[in-house]
Amino acid sequence: MKRRLILGERIMYVDPITPLNCVFTAKILGELEENNIQQALDKIQSKHPLLRMNIEMINKIPHFVPNDNIDQIPIRKVAFLSDSDWLKESKTEWYKLFNQNNKPLARLVWLKGNLESNLMLILPHCICDGTTIANLMQELLTLIDHPEQELQPYQSFSSVSELLPQKDLKQNLIKGKTFAALGRLFFLFKPTSEKRFNPNNYAINWKLSKEETNAFLNKCKTENTSVHAAICAIFIDAFKRLKQDKAHGKIICPVDIRRFIPGIKADTMFAFAPIAELKVPAGDTDIWQNARMLKANLEDKINKMDVAQLLKMSEFFHSTASKMIGFLRSTNGSHDITLSNMGLLNIRQHYKTFSVETIYSPTVAFPWKNANTLVVSTFNNQLDFSFMSEETFLREVDALSIKASVISLMTSDINEYANI
Repeated sequence: MKRRLILGERIMYVDPITPLNCVFTAKILGELEENNIQQALDKIQSKHPLLRMNIEMINKIPHFVPNDNIDQIPIRKVAFLSDSDWLKESKTEWYKLFNQNNKPLARLVWLKGNLESNLMLILPHCICDGTTIANLMQELLTLIDHPEQELQPYQSFSSVSELLPQKDLKQNLIKGKTFAALGRLFFLFKPTSEKRFNPNNYAINWKLSKEETNAFLNKCKTENTSVHAAICAIFIDAFKRLKQDKAHGKIICPVDIRRFIPGIKADTMFAFAPIAELKVPAGDTDIWQNARMLKANLEDKINKMDVAQLLKMSEFFHSTASKMIGFLRSTNGSHDITLSNMGLLNIRQHYKTFSVETIYSPTVAFPWKNANTLVVSTFNNQLDFSFMSEETFLREVDALSIKASVISLMTSDINEYANI
């Protein structure tokens, strides 16, 4: 059954000629068989309805449309030469559209070596969030290791209403139309652009060592704050060090809504994530004091989220979707960076014939004017960071300066907190 993209998916789709892809990479030690990889991808495709669909414009609105003649998820093989190859291949995959007839909304790049490889999953952002792509990687690795295992398919929803509890539809209709009218009025006075920026996006990836990660986690516990809030406070401080008064002191955090919507399971492919904006006071304040404040603020904002209502109301804003996208393409925004924290990855390390040496946090090249994005994940007791932006908005040399400040702030007390 075809369905219109919901608003969050619609924004991440952008338009038919603008790619917005997520790339998620695992480094594998051991031997892999191509037949096992393809068979695993086939089973994953059979489980997830969105991987058997294409996106088609119907009356100028993008729809997911089932395709009974869909091809297999393709594998592109490249020789594994160094541990930096995945970043080069990521940039190639950022700019490749998923727009070919009968081709699925996923592909795999296999950086193939003798006893070490990279497996790179690539999906358009409009069908996946961090939870989705991590789950797909775990399914892939499990099925490569156990080719006999089967996956249980599920039915895709046909509208937002199927995911939500039944409420007073008349009240929702009146409220939705009112908010939609206000939205159109808001964007009427906002600059928008159809400009497509040159492909000058970049990604910087780094890890803390196991010892540094452990010390940082201990420091967060001692300071009575969360790892997420501490990372927020540290990056805000690093931006202030670089930009001084031009820094905003604000960070945007997408929130996984699966905890609020029972119909969206942990292994359901889904892309919509409401955001929480976090801001620290102006002036020179203590990073850890800020981290405690941000932790409390984030918890408060998440507790106050009415995600069911937000999903329902968003369906009234489709008429302004193009304006929203144009606004994102034209505005500097009022935030320093968007942070997506995937947390501790639910991906096994050891398998029968191979092991996962490391996971690199996903990379993505947003086509927005403010493309500053940070994705953080933890695997094998190591924090991993992928920091992305676009050269004309934040020079890569400045991003490297921010990285240096962040590492310094995170590891300054390593000896004091190493053995707590």
